Amino acid sequence: MFDKILIANRGEIACRVIKSARKMGIKTVAIYSDADKQALHVQMADEAVHIGPPPANQSYIVIDKVMEAIKKTGAQAVHPGYGFLSENAKFAEALEAAGVAFIGPPKGAIEAMGDKITSKKIAQDANVSTVPGYMGLIEDTDEAVKISNEIGYPVMIKASAGGGGKGMRIAWNDEEAREGFQSSKNEAANSFGDDRIFIEKFVTQPRHIEIQVLCDAHGNGVYLGERECSIQRRNQKVVEEAPSPFLDEATRKAMGEQSVALAKAVGYASAGTVEFIVDGDKNFYFLEMNTRLQVEHPVTELITGVDLVEQMIRVANGEPLTITQDDVKLQGWAIENRLYAEDPYRNFLPSIGRLTRYRPPAETKAYTPGTQPGDAGDEVVRNDTGVYEGGEISMYYDPMIAKLCTWAPTRDAAIEAMRVALDSFEVEGIGHNLPFLSAVMDHPIFIKGDMTTAFIEEQYPEGFEGVELPEAQLKRVAAAAAAMYRVAEIRRTRVSGRMDNHERRVGKKWVVTLQGHEFAVKVKADKEGSTVKFEDGSKLRVASDWTPGDQLAEVEVDGRLVLKVGKISGGFRLRTRGADMKVHVRTPRQAELAKLMPEKLPPDTSKMLLCPMPGLIVKVDVEVGDEVQEGQALCTVEAMKMENILRAEKKAVVSKINAAAGDSLAVDDVIIEFE
Repeated sequence: MFDKILIANRGEIACRVIKSARKMGIKTVAIYSDADKQALHVQMADEAVHIGPPPANQSYIVIDKVMEAIKKTGAQAVHPGYGFLSENAKFAEALEAAGVAFIGPPKGAIEAMGDKITSKKIAQDANVSTVPGYMGLIEDTDEAVKISNEIGYPVMIKASAGGGGKGMRIAWNDEEAREGFQSSKNEAANSFGDDRIFIEKFVTQPRHIEIQVLCDAHGNGVYLGERECSIQRRNQKVVEEAPSPFLDEATRKAMGEQSVALAKAVGYASAGTVEFIVDGDKNFYFLEMNTRLQVEHPVTELITGVDLVEQMIRVANGEPLTITQDDVKLQGWAIENRLYAEDPYRNFLPSIGRLTRYRPPAETKAYTPGTQPGDAGDEVVRNDTGVYEGGEISMYYDPMIAKLCTWAPTRDAAIEAMRVALDSFEVEGIGHNLPFLSAVMDHPIFIKGDMTTAFIEEQYPEGFEGVELPEAQLKRVAAAAAAMYRVAEIRRTRVSGRMDNHERRVGKKWVVTLQGHEFAVKVKADKEGSTVKFEDGSKLRVASDWTPGDQLAEVEVDGRLVLKVGKISGGFRLRTRGADMKVHVRTPRQAELAKLMPEKLPPDTSKMLLCPMPGLIVKVDVEVGDEVQEGQALCTVEAMKMENILRAEKKAVVSKINAAAGDSLAVDDVIIEFE
């Protein structure tokens, strides 16, 4: 077995590989850019080597710099993680020439299947059903528009070397084809060093289901079930689960056997994923093969008990697989939610900054990859991350903060475990998508398992604006807030150094307002908790060990309720199940007077284009004096390897432009002003 491996990656996946290597007794080497000097993967590894400036195309994807780090440390093998150089045949070739093992498939398999155009041709030759499209390379925007018309809109414009949603655009007309082609080329060049683009038919209302395969160099291959990855935003997966709630055993078997056959046809040896789009009649079509470890691999590990990273290392060491297809048993259900540094209230635009608070829910200590989850109890919580409290989310890399996973014997139980885990996850300092993930877990379509890849687009067409809790849930929150506020008030009465004749008395009657609802309550406390009585005569029993100052409250109130707690004047900021609420708890007289107070209105920014995220201006498409139409592109902002086109919301005339290409802007900086 290898003594030392280098991880040619960063962040969460680098930390994940280190964990398995450590379990196997293998020393690890991290590489890092200037931006990652204090990163978690650098702290976890046995050694670390600096490889250059923050941009990936000057550090993490520069093969010569990685090879130099290998030579310097004497690493015998390299795990590429995902993204960066993981599907780069030239990197595998360089390792082979240096006598260093690549913890991934052979160079020939990467070339054959890692390139989306080549892989589709091979799939067609193998009589695998594929989506209609243009397999050749496309030189310019005019050719892209011509081909798009021949295929028929809508079309998917994709980077040949792409992955993770980078270099991908859907175009519904000629104008979008032109814009999408150029943006895809730019993103592909920046992220992968390869700007080749191809176009295929975009199949509406599909499900995205993928098969995990594992092959060795001795001709053995197995499939480890499927993953449902249909909930995506901008072609980037957000929620994954295993198994799929849609497939039956016959379809699973057919997809699995076809995936293994395809892998064997190219001499595949390592972990890999064959992706399919599946229609409502369970017809499946080959989409692509990812010749690397997938981001969402933990859900497969949770339902099979197979440590995929360990298996990749063993296969790279020349060992045969120790499991056969008959040994693969799918147990229970696993859900993964990707926690991203993006603001759901600003249409999921990237957010950067310092993590002033980062407290994930406690992981199930009894569980480690390579064991059957059921051995750890009825539920498993796993959090794969590459950040820590006080660390910084950089503008240079993918916005992922963590991958939160839960496992339980049934799908319903796994979803409920995820709801509690999300409510318990504390992140402050940046915008993040925790509220949105909570909303998805409670969405009827997700609960039924009827989602398609259009789920987010269809269910949140105007973006995410938070969650309005049902009245029964609001009553539970109101009862908890009243009991908590009473505890805080009692503490305030005991403050020392008070003026004489200024005794503060805590009453029993309160008025709780939240999300436009008002509840008049009476709180009766005892040693075990409080009974909160509402005007309609209903009562809720509240019990909690929460004390003022705690930022997380676990409350028993008609069941388990987990609240993130912040202090505001006269109440709390409470967050639960995707809802972010200002909850005021007042005496009846205070509530009466509060209704007379005028509401403070936000400033008018309707005649300004504000920068929605920290980023770099790529180009400005208009000039002073131009009349712009609704939907017209105004400028392009790049952040976290993604280009974002900002468009006019209505017809207007440009009066002033405050930024130019190359300018670095903060959130809400004014880019353009209108008459």
